[in-house]
Amino acid sequence: MTLSPTGFLRIGTSDLEYRFIGPAPDAAPTIVMLHEGLGSVGLWGDFPEKLQAATGCGVFAYSRAGYGNSSPVTLPRPLEYMHIEASDVLPNVLDAIGYRKGLLLGHSDGASIAVIYAGSRQDHRVKGIALLAPHFIVEDISVKSIAEIKTTYETTDLRSKLARWHKDVDNAFYGWNGAWLDPKFRDWDISEYLAYIRVPVAVIQGERDQYGTMRQVEIAREECYCPVDVTEIPEAGHSPHREAPGATLDAITQFASAVFRLEGPHGRAA
Repeated sequence: MTLSPTGFLRIGTSDLEYRFIGPAPDAAPTIVMLHEGLGSVGLWGDFPEKLQAATGCGVFAYSRAGYGNSSPVTLPRPLEYMHIEASDVLPNVLDAIGYRKGLLLGHSDGASIAVIYAGSRQDHRVKGIALLAPHFIVEDISVKSIAEIKTTYETTDLRSKLARWHKDVDNAFYGWNGAWLDPKFRDWDISEYLAYIRVPVAVIQGERDQYGTMRQVEIAREECYCPVDVTEIPEAGHSPHREAPGATLDAITQFASAVFRLEGPHGRAA
């Protein structure tokens, strides 16, 4: 299909909003951006444009169901919602846009979805995954911060601020918040998928992340058999692309350059 710069994809029973910047998938590698648990296409800001300019790749960002202007979801979300996104939704999105080769770039929940996808199937179109503030296990700091943001959402103007980015802001917030605060979610652990990833991995982690510790980085190093490139950003918290955009952009650009430099003209190692 020919992608317009913005629009909607019909995936299953949901209409998913998207933005596409730069060359089409048949003309250059494509970086697919997977947003955080409260993210959307709009909340990436101008980072997709900066990423496209720095890498020369096409950049495709979409809002998952329940976020942005995409279709809402039924609450409560199932606790395996990230597995469902990786197994049932993302493959269809990639097929729908005519994805040929490129990177998956995930932030927080989006990083977890990228890991589950890359670790559960051998999709030879995916040449690498870049992970911003990833979660592989649930930590005490995660639960504490997510409980605190629930109070903030219900007692301050955070709800109205988020409503700028989500047409059904309660659907977006409680779908994410409710799953993470469910006591059964404490057993959520996707570290096993790391051992099955067969492409290079970049981890970009803010040292001030209020939702996860450097233990997440250690798990990636311990479990992955593939190359793992780690960039620690001292001044960044959970959103390094917003808090330290220059350092984050440099890390992703260098990673993309290294990944695609390894490939010959027919997509094989040079």
